[in-house]
Amino acid sequence: MIARRLGPDPHANGQKSAGCSGCPDVFELLTGDFAIIGIDETELLRPHLPASAGCGPDERIVRVPRDVLIGARPQIPTQI
Repeated sequence: MIARRLGPDPHANGQKSAGCSGCPDVFELLTGDFAIIGIDETELLRPHLPASAGCGPDERIVRVPRDVLIGARPQIPTQI
């Protein structure tokens, strides 16, 4: 399932999370796809999606803090 975390551990060096019981994170799956832990913003953002975008009933729009994604960037593969 999960192959590896991308970016630093959000709890490294005793850091605390602002979230309720977890924190944003980025993972690479064994399939090569990615899994994101973020704040569910589906209902807030769905009405603002461009006409060419959609969020199906089995999908969620999640917000990931900028520093989390930038921290993961060096480990995100650049080739398909």
